Amino acid sequence: MEKLERILAWGGFKKDIVCLALSGIALLISIFDLLPLPFDAAWIAIVLCGVPIVLEALIGLATAFDIKADVLVSIALIASVIIGEDFAAGEVAFIMQLGALLEEMTVARARAGIERLVKLSPQSARVLMEQGERMIPAGEVKVGDILRVLPGESIPVDGVILTGQTSIDQAVMTGESLPVDKAAGDEVASGTVNQFGSFDMRATRVGEDSSIQRMIRLVQSADAGKAKIVGLADRWATWIVIIALSAAGLTWMFTGQIIRAVTILVVFCPCALVLATPTAIMAAIGNATRHGFLVREGDALERLAGVARIAFDKTGTLTYGKAQVTAVKCMTPRLEEAELYALAASAERRSEHPLGKAVVQGYQSQGKGALLTPERFQMIPGRGVAAKVGARMVLAGNAALLQDNGIILSAAEKEARDYLEEGCTVIYVAVDGEAAGFLALADTLRADSPDMIGQISRLGIMPVLLTGDHARAAGAIAAQAGIAQVHAGCLPEDKLNWIAQSQAQGQHVCMIGDGINDAPALKKADVGIAMGGIGSDIAVDAADIALVDDEIRELPHLLALSKRMMVTIKCNLAFSMALNFLAIALAITGVLNPVVGALVHNAGSVLVIVNSAVLLKWRRRR
Repeated sequence: MEKLERILAWGGFKKDIVCLALSGIALLISIFDLLPLPFDAAWIAIVLCGVPIVLEALIGLATAFDIKADVLVSIALIASVIIGEDFAAGEVAFIMQLGALLEEMTVARARAGIERLVKLSPQSARVLMEQGERMIPAGEVKVGDILRVLPGESIPVDGVILTGQTSIDQAVMTGESLPVDKAAGDEVASGTVNQFGSFDMRATRVGEDSSIQRMIRLVQSADAGKAKIVGLADRWATWIVIIALSAAGLTWMFTGQIIRAVTILVVFCPCALVLATPTAIMAAIGNATRHGFLVREGDALERLAGVARIAFDKTGTLTYGKAQVTAVKCMTPRLEEAELYALAASAERRSEHPLGKAVVQGYQSQGKGALLTPERFQMIPGRGVAAKVGARMVLAGNAALLQDNGIILSAAEKEARDYLEEGCTVIYVAVDGEAAGFLALADTLRADSPDMIGQISRLGIMPVLLTGDHARAAGAIAAQAGIAQVHAGCLPEDKLNWIAQSQAQGQHVCMIGDGINDAPALKKADVGIAMGGIGSDIAVDAADIALVDDEIRELPHLLALSKRMMVTIKCNLAFSMALNFLAIALAITGVLNPVVGALVHNAGSVLVIVNSAVLLKWRRRR
C-alpha cells in the first residue's frame, strides 16, 4: 500500500510537470507569435493551469466557504479573459501552478512506518499446558498464562520470569546498547528479544496493554497531534481578496476604466507571496542534502528554526552505540594486564554475547598477538563463559558467575566500583579458581559530540539528554559531552511526556534519536531527526529529517541554516508585498496595463526565486 501511494504521488507530480512545461511553451509562442495558430496559444496555459485553480476555488467556497489565495487568482483569470487579455490570464495561471507544485513537493509528508512497527509485534506464543507446549497466536494469550521463550525468540507479552536465566536485548524499548541479564523474578517486555537461555514466564500484560502495542499507539497519537503549517498567502487570503476587490471596484467606479480594475486584480495575485516560502525551503533542503541531511518533511526546517530545546538520545546518537574495552585491571601478581586481557579474550572467542564479542574485537584491534582457541567452552546464560585456555581454567562474566563457583571477589568488586559508577559494564575474570581482575566496557562518546554540543549552546538552544540507560552511564556521557540537563531511565512514554511538558510551556523541541524506542518522541517533537546510518528504519520513518551519514558535527549547520532560511523568507515576503503595492499604485494611475502588470509582477517572482537560490551555497561562519 505504501509503495502504491508513492507511485501515485510521483505520477501526480509528473502530470503537473508536463502541464507546466506545455503551458510555458504555449506562453512563449503567444508572446512572440511563433506559430500561426487559429487561437491564442495562451489558452493552453489557461486550460492546463488555470481551470484547475478555478475549480479548486469553487469547490472550497461551495463546500466550506474556504477563502484561499486561489479565489483572487480565479477572479483575476476570469476578468482577464472577459476583457480579452488572454496572455495575462495564462501567465498568472502558469506562475501560480508553479508555486503550488513547489509547495506540494516541499510539504508532502512521508508516512510513518507504522507497518514496520506492527511487524515487530510477536505473532505467536508458546503456552505451557497440562498436555504440554502449544503454539497459539500472541493475541490469544491471557493474563496468568505460563509461557516458554526459547533463545532468539521475541517475547510475546509482558511478564515475569519464573524459571531460567538469560540475556535480553531491550533496545526496542529502552535503546540500551547492551543486553541485560535476567533471572527469576525479573520483568520482561513484549517485543524484546531473548538472546541466549530459555526461560518460563507468567504473562502480566497482554494484547493492547503490552509494551509494544502501547508504543505503536504512542507513535500514532504523536503523529496525529503534530500541527501542519499553512502557507502565509492562504492565511492572509481573505484580507487579500477583500483589499483587491475593493481597490479594483473603487478604481473602476472613479475612473470608469475596467482595464485598470483588471490590472489591479492581476498585479494583486499573490504569486511572489506564494513562492516566497517554498522556494526558500527547497533551496535550504538542497543545502542540507549537501551536508548529509535528508529532509523528509517539507516544513521541517521552518519548524526547526523555532526550537528552544534539543533532546538527544544517548546510545547511537551521542555515542557510537557499541561497547568497547576501556580498562583492564589485574588483581594478582602472577599475571600482567596484557596476559589477563589475552586470557579473557581467548575464553570469549566462541561467545555469541555482544560483550564477549566486544572483548575479542578490542583485543584484536590492538594487534597484541593471536588468541588461543578455548577448550571445554561453556556459555552460561545470564552469567558469562567458562573455558580452558591452554593449561588454565578461565571464568569471565558477572559477579554471580564467580560467586557460584566459590570465588571471593571483595577486592575486585571494590576496585570496580568506580567504573560501575561511571556507567561501565564490568566483566570479572577468574583464572584457576582465583579472582584475577576485571575488564571495564563502555559505550564511548563520539569524538565530535562535545564540540557539537558547545556550538548548539552558543546558538541559544538548550541541549538535553533523554535516555533509557541508567543514571550513572547517562551522567558520565553527559559530563563528557557538556550537557547539564539529564533524564535517565526513560521509557518511550517518558520521553514523549517530557516533550509534551516542554511544549506546554511554550518551548519548541527537536528530538534526535536512532532507536525504535525513540519513534514516539521523534513523532511528538516539533522536529524529529533520526540517525540514518545506525538508526532503525522505524526511527527514520518517524522522523522529519534523517542524518544519512551519522556525522552529528553538521547538526549546528542545520540549525543555523533553518534560521537563515527564515530570514530569507521574511525578506522575500517583505519584497513581494512592497512590489505588489507599488504595482497597484501604478495600475490605479493607468501606467500599467494587464500584460505589463503581469510581467512586472512576475519579475518580482523571479527575484524572489533568485534570492532563495542564494541559500543553496550558504555556509555558516563559526
